[in-house]
Amino acid sequence: MPTYLTPGVYVEEVQSGARPIEGVGTAVAAFVGFAETGPFHTPTLVTSWDQYTQLFGGFTEGTYLAHSVYGYFANGGGAAYVVRIGGSAQDASAPAAEAGGRREARAAQPAELGGFLIAARPGAAGVSVEIADADGENPPEDRFKLLVRQGDQVAETYEASTRKNVKGYLVTQARGSRLIEVTEQQGATQTRPANQTVPLAEAPAAPAPAGAGAVARLDPAEYVGDAAARTGFGGLESIDEITMVAVPDLMSAYQRGDIDAEGVRTVQLAVISHCEQMGDRVAVLDTPPGLNAQQVRTWRNDEAGYDSRYATLYYPWVRVFDPAAGRNTTVPPSGHIAGVWARSDAERGVHKAPANEVIRGAVDLELRLSKGEQDLLNPIGVNCVRAFPGRGIRIWGARTLSSDPAWRYLNVRRLFNYLEESILLGTQWVVFEPNDDRLWSSIRRNVTAFLTEEWRRGALFGRTAEEAFYVKCDRDNNPQESIDQGRVVCEIGVSPVKPAEFVVFRLAQFSDSTSLIDE
Repeated sequence: MPTYLTPGVYVEEVQSGARPIEGVGTAVAAFVGFAETGPFHTPTLVTSWDQYTQLFGGFTEGTYLAHSVYGYFANGGGAAYVVRIGGSAQDASAPAAEAGGRREARAAQPAELGGFLIAARPGAAGVSVEIADADGENPPEDRFKLLVRQGDQVAETYEASTRKNVKGYLVTQARGSRLIEVTEQQGATQTRPANQTVPLAEAPAAPAPAGAGAVARLDPAEYVGDAAARTGFGGLESIDEITMVAVPDLMSAYQRGDIDAEGVRTVQLAVISHCEQMGDRVAVLDTPPGLNAQQVRTWRNDEAGYDSRYATLYYPWVRVFDPAAGRNTTVPPSGHIAGVWARSDAERGVHKAPANEVIRGAVDLELRLSKGEQDLLNPIGVNCVRAFPGRGIRIWGARTLSSDPAWRYLNVRRLFNYLEESILLGTQWVVFEPNDDRLWSSIRRNVTAFLTEEWRRGALFGRTAEEAFYVKCDRDNNPQESIDQGRVVCEIGVSPVKPAEFVVFRLAQFSDSTSLIDE
């Protein structure tokens, strides 16, 4: 309490007692796969397709990461973390050397120009850079023009600056280059280079899995990674906002023979384990390519045998246009599915099952399923993608891979993830507060206000808030023994909405005479 010594009027700010709980984000994806360029193993945030292409390159034949990320953004995704695998964790461009059963790429010796290191990207041949004066009269001293030539042709032009805090900073601009890599020279001051033309040594072709045969053999450990080294799935553990995880290029490695069927099962079990351990995200799994409905049923029951409330499985693959090949190609659906989840969350809320939704960008399916074929797959948790005349290609399933009926539906799992994370983050202020009736009352008030708002949005089942949820935090569940141990216990029960998976209309004939009352 403040001490008042001089007579007068004093104004104090006090806590109102209400500490609103805000809902957390529900639609941030993580993708693990092969890319043309970019940092290896480090989870990198991208918020648009253009940003992805600047960092990781575009579509590459024989890989699925770019298609998945593109499908994610096209279907409504807003942010994603990308983990590029298949190379050295220390250097994304090291010279090709056999190590640990896979080949890694090394960059050629860079040219030193004005405190910058400029090197040709792996696979780029006949590249040279020319330093010239910036356009205009009396340009600033930090400005200059960088011309990137391949052979006799000027392939790229940059109006560059040596100042880090401006948009035209050379290192920033060159991130989108397909021919050169620019970094700062350690211990050197960045100054305007003298006008000159410098040829760049040719770097070996990058052996990252950009196409078929680029990797001699990938071990499942490449995907699983290490939490301490922040690689693979382990690198995603430190990122709290991720809510869905997809590994589309697991299937491209399987198709090339880099990983066998047992390796596919190992990696998928690892991503499920990661999601279960984190408790706030769901795995979006793909089936192996080329299977019919009966084969998928056998694979699901006998080979995979997954049972998890934190995983989903989608079938069949979708056909999309592939700019790299100039024709339609078949890709795993996981990236497009994750985008639909994000779109459904934004338009309806996380409580709405992300099904009966159109998949944007899908022109056809690997296999068009009939109702009878889906009858085999839906009960075992395989979410089918169906083509309906006049209604497009739609997701026609919303189940997890859990055998527990309480966690059968995907929207229930994701709703609980959302509620748990929101309440967890919104009640951090409780720690070390006096553990008494006032604290319990404040907890009840704040959690009740949050759940009431969710009920009003349609996320909870019940005609009244009392039917939809309850919050108990009082002397009954906080006895003296619990208080002495420094614990405060708040019990919360919610009634989630379940999807109308089977809609039944019962029709019967009746005669007007049967409704007449005999007088």
